[in-house]
Amino acid sequence: MNLQERLISRFLRYAAISTQSKPESRTVPSTPGQWDLAHLLMKDLAELGVTDISIDDHAVVIGRLQARLPEGHAPVPVVGWVAHMDTVDVSMSPDIHPVIIRNYQGGDICQNQEKQLYMSVEDHPELIKYIGQDIIVSDGTSVLGADNKAAIANLMVALEVLAENPDIPHGEIYICFVPDEEIGLCGAKSMDIRRFPVDFAYTIDCCEQGELVYQTFNAARAFVNITGVTAHPMSSKNHTVNPILIATDFINLLDRGETPEHTEKTEGYIWVTGIEGNQLTTVLKLQIRDHDRKKFLAKKEYLKACTEMMKLRHPKAVLSLDIQDDYSNIKDAITPENSICVDYLFQAMESLGIEVKDIAMRGGTDGSYLSTKGIPTPNYFTGAHNFHSRYEFMPMGAVENSCKTTLKLIELIANG
Repeated sequence: MNLQERLISRFLRYAAISTQSKPESRTVPSTPGQWDLAHLLMKDLAELGVTDISIDDHAVVIGRLQARLPEGHAPVPVVGWVAHMDTVDVSMSPDIHPVIIRNYQGGDICQNQEKQLYMSVEDHPELIKYIGQDIIVSDGTSVLGADNKAAIANLMVALEVLAENPDIPHGEIYICFVPDEEIGLCGAKSMDIRRFPVDFAYTIDCCEQGELVYQTFNAARAFVNITGVTAHPMSSKNHTVNPILIATDFINLLDRGETPEHTEKTEGYIWVTGIEGNQLTTVLKLQIRDHDRKKFLAKKEYLKACTEMMKLRHPKAVLSLDIQDDYSNIKDAITPENSICVDYLFQAMESLGIEVKDIAMRGGTDGSYLSTKGIPTPNYFTGAHNFHSRYEFMPMGAVENSCKTTLKLIELIANG
């Protein structure tokens, strides 16, 4: 079986387990399917020669592949890989039914004949680049789950190659699978870092071929809690204070030019993500994002100033602001001493003839958190497109090149 067919087989194996995470859950993992996948991955790791496999109370799976180096070889860095087990909840089915398009010859792709669901070339011209490749799509009722089961398949196939080729040298490798990345990096945040004693690590959790990420957002969530004064309309004049209208006043203080729909590249934003409330209490939910840490902190201060202004404008109301940090920019954790992890990525792709697309990700990865804990963790491409939508697809040539990048990284690190 060639590399692509191995990747397809592994991906289908893992996609068959429903692991959609649930943001409203108060447990980690947030859904039982992630436990099921974790136990399957433990079994698969053991079959591939990985030892010291363990699972914690949050379904974080970690295993170690012992170094295999020639006698007298100089020490090489201990490296880790991290992939998340959950798929995103975007109000579609948690169950994934992949559809394989063999030797795609162009044109629109029928995802689901029964429901007449198509992926059109007009809306997705990126398909044209992959004429002649096998492509995997969903049946249109769910995301595909390449985010991040393509990465899980990538790592398992790389381990297969190492197991079948004892002449390939490699340093000590740790493999880590975490739950609930899609709902705030909860799995990475819950893991005991002492179980993952690596010099640096990689995630495989972004999009098209060649994308290399060591710059991510700084990210936080904010909650404005508002308690008003309620009364019957017959006696409410000069008495009622409507917290929903206060939330509206708060929103009107924000810069409409600094929202996701009006920003790009490294431009940050404050995003209103929800209002929940009634005539007595209301909660305004926001996200704060910026690549630049000073600007990120300034956005936090601005929200504090807005809260104080609302207190002055509505003295009868009770307002409070709660800001919770989610993750930080990986770049802030990269130093001259540890930047070799990024250098290896550039070298691996260039040696494979893959055009490097050095991007500042408008999002974050598990590595955004791990990097704050002293484990610099850049990210590279899965090869898939259109994450978090029913139009997600995997061109298998690109997915194969991602796996080749994993194997090339292992080779380069072993050579020192």
